[in-house]
Amino acid sequence: MIAIFLFYIHVIFGLYVFTKRWQDEGLGAAILILIFVGIIFSVGWTISYLIASLIFPPEGFGKFYNRDTISLTIVTIFEYFFYTTYFRGKGRKGKESLI
Repeated sequence: MIAIFLFYIHVIFGLYVFTKRWQDEGLGAAILILIFVGIIFSVGWTISYLIASLIFPPEGFGKFYNRDTISLTIVTIFEYFFYTTYFRGKGRKGKESLI
């Protein structure tokens, strides 16, 4: 259940960023930002799984919070801070902030 909720957050964020970029800059920029978000998610999840596998046992903290969900939580926290910095930094250069 936790993993599904975290995936849902990623899907909603991807749709939001895609739509916002499409309205502001066009379809090409929207597709590029969606690819960027997908690459950051996949690479971040791979790295966070490696870290989680070194620290936590496979069963994690129980049935619903295993090592996979822990790594997904780690990547979600990392992405929150990264995207907040990345998209809010866009507004400081004279353009409107994306978030």
